[in-house]
Amino acid sequence: MGNHGGGGSGEACVARVMSADMDERFDIVDMKFEVTVLPVGDAERAKTFYQKLGWRLDADIAVDDGYRVIQFTPPNSPASIQFGKGMTALAPGSVKDLMLIVEDVEAARQELMGHGVEVSEVWHGPGVNSAGRREPGPDPEHGSYSSWASFADPDGNTWLLQEVTERRPGRVWSTDVAALAGLLHETSEHHGAFEAVAPPHDWWDWYAAYLDARQGGANPEAASAAAGRYMAEVKHVVV
Repeated sequence: MGNHGGGGSGEACVARVMSADMDERFDIVDMKFEVTVLPVGDAERAKTFYQKLGWRLDADIAVDDGYRVIQFTPPNSPASIQFGKGMTALAPGSVKDLMLIVEDVEAARQELMGHGVEVSEVWHGPGVNSAGRREPGPDPEHGSYSSWASFADPDGNTWLLQEVTERRPGRVWSTDVAALAGLLHETSEHHGAFEAVAPPHDWWDWYAAYLDARQGGANPEAASAAAGRYMAEVKHVVV
């Protein structure tokens, strides 16, 4: 159970990567990290906690009396968490230092505290398993990857907030240009139907709304409808 919709031609997606010795390139099949399972002692208590954070509830499925799956996704995260009943033999609270990447650790800390969560003071230096090696306050140079804060869920599973404002070279997968071109072509075709009956408007507004919906898992028809709603409600372009 993931948080992404499927689609496409059925062909395997591949990423172009460098070999270990950096002297040749080869293709590998996409493998997107999707879910981490958290061990909890009380599924309802954990569900209440993560709902309080404002995370998206994707599923709550009771397969039988001994097996229940609850899935949450942090805001704009490509990966999710699952917990429930009968899902893991790990002791409740034994998962430590899961990382949440934020652009502003102070702002993220304040938001969590606004939801009633106890969050550590910000520190800089090491992050994972760093007790006793932390320097108080954010990194003086505001370097990416250097400033942290932490919090825990009611069972004691712990999370790290890491401030990342700029990725280091090689930390982002290259774009599949052919797939992007195909999506842009599809977008232009669907926008054409809207453009034929709509008042004058900026095409990029419709494109952005359509692409956002498609990348969120909507099919082309649903994405067109979402783009139309955006244009009417936000841009006041009504068909």
